[in-house]
Amino acid sequence: MSPEREVLYEFRPMGAQLRVAAIDPETGTEVVIIAPATSTRMEMQRVARAKLMRRLTTLSGGEDGLESPDLV
Repeated sequence: MSPEREVLYEFRPMGAQLRVAAIDPETGTEVVIIAPATSTRMEMQRVARAKLMRRLTTLSGGEDGLESPDLV
């Protein structure tokens, strides 16, 4: 996912927290994070974008650089 790629964000308050959705308009892929309402908007967008980038990488068959736990 290139840095210039458009990402849509949706913010929904949930008490002392915010539900932040990051959506890739090209694929319709959506991820959600829950953040404290005291977090900055920029920080919430950075975390949500990173989660979206990881999801798009794994969906395309790429390595996300993280180890997967062994399933027993």
